[in-house]
Amino acid sequence: MNRPGPGPADESAALGGVHIKYLHHCPRQLWLYSRGYRPEQRSDLVAFGEVVDDTTFTRRRDIDLGEAKIDWVTTGAVVHETKSSRTPSPAHAAQVRHYCLLLERRGITVKGGTIHYPLIRRTVDVTWNATARADAERSEAEALSVIAAGTAPARLARARCRGCSYLDYCWGD
Repeated sequence: MNRPGPGPADESAALGGVHIKYLHHCPRQLWLYSRGYRPEQRSDLVAFGEVVDDTTFTRRRDIDLGEAKIDWVTTGAVVHETKSSRTPSPAHAAQVRHYCLLLERRGITVKGGTIHYPLIRRTVDVTWNATARADAERSEAEALSVIAAGTAPARLARARCRGCSYLDYCWGD
């Protein structure tokens, strides 16, 4: 399971929002994901998240950028992301900042983002400015560094892995 990740020419173009979210959640998860290990497909929590996404804000259209899929963008270039989590996370904001960066690189003047948490009926605004741009670029560089590493990063403390679809890989016998 120690296959090399994408080649240097492909790396920045291949980073999507999931890569950034996983970087901030668990670098080991990012490293495994980048090598094709995808237990999310068997996860009930991921399936639940897909149902929440599919049944919330049904009049919107996904924006497929190739490497990333944004839930939707409103007039004025505000990025919207829907999460099934009951707890806002810095990883979610980092994912939205990455989407803002990708849109800006395509020549779009982005205003910011909003993360929707329909299960708790809450939204969180994500600012887009020079500091946010620098954070997004730093996250991108960190993700590329993790992906390029020859070995997996250390696992997190087991308590932080609750609900993770990679739990068996990291903590199984």
